Amino acid sequence: MNLVVLQNWLDNASFAILFLTMLVYWGGAAFPNLPYLAALGTAGMAIANLGIATLLGARWIEAGYFPLSNLYESLFFLTWGITAVHLIAENSSRSRLVGVATAPVAMAITAFATMTLPSQMQASEPLVPALKSNWLMMHVSVMMLSYSALMVGSLLAIAFLIVTRGQNIQLQGSSVGTGGYRSNGYRLHKASELISQPTPAVENNGFSRFETSSNGNGNGNTAVLNLVTTPESQAVASAEPLSPQRLSLAETLDNISYRIIGLGFPLLTIGIIAGGVWANEAWGSYWSWDPKETWALITWLVFAAYLHARITRGWQGRSPAILASTGLLVVWVCYLGVNLLGKGLHSYGWFF
Repeated sequence: MNLVVLQNWLDNASFAILFLTMLVYWGGAAFPNLPYLAALGTAGMAIANLGIATLLGARWIEAGYFPLSNLYESLFFLTWGITAVHLIAENSSRSRLVGVATAPVAMAITAFATMTLPSQMQASEPLVPALKSNWLMMHVSVMMLSYSALMVGSLLAIAFLIVTRGQNIQLQGSSVGTGGYRSNGYRLHKASELISQPTPAVENNGFSRFETSSNGNGNGNTAVLNLVTTPESQAVASAEPLSPQRLSLAETLDNISYRIIGLGFPLLTIGIIAGGVWANEAWGSYWSWDPKETWALITWLVFAAYLHARITRGWQGRSPAILASTGLLVVWVCYLGVNLLGKGLHSYGWFF
């Protein structure tokens, strides 16, 4: 089969599959009692990932170089990375909400690459001398994978904010630091603690609780939640209560978002270092404050601040999620904005 024809067929097929997968994930979120939709969504993402990998492989064979030399190729590589990270995140979280956030982004990227870019930008061309280097595969592929991971992590942070309705709840996450239990008026008591003077159970955020005044040790066999009256808990109590399912889902999203961003950040660091070495080899300077380089540094600083807040300061919940959500915009500006709207060594062209 002609490889060019195969590529044209695969890019359109990838868009169609991702569009249907997006509808499946949205349908699964709207009708959670249909369990087979989750399996269909995962299968759709896996098929799209395989189709895009085949497209990139065919282009590699046809052009004779790693397919990351123009915007069309990098967009499909980015989509492949997003679908791959999605499969990892969904397998870890067991939540179909991951696909609700990632499927439309992957579909939109393929639609932009297939339907918006002019044909001359989609065609493979001989590499310019500066790109004829093994650093093309090393630097660009690592940067694109870092963008994929950071985008997925940021999308899950946005999903966290939606699930929690923007409420300032503190979750028991996996980050190292001073993060603690949800600051919604609850404290978990050990089974060995004596619980005395219980008051009638009341409901808050979907949990039954007992207000207690306890000291000493006893023979209790069950851990219970104890109400603690603090300004933070009073503020949360005044908001609309969150169900136990929402709290559990929010904790899962917060945890997997942190882990995915923790994967993308070292990839971004390695990619920037590799880019500096390649720049020195090609242009005689490690850093020239090109718009792409400047925004790559801004991206690194934003996610470094996020990880610092999580690991050192113990932030969890709304504040780091807002920071990660801001990071999504920064990644898009770094990857696409400066390439299309500004001049520089990394620019693909002008929109105007």
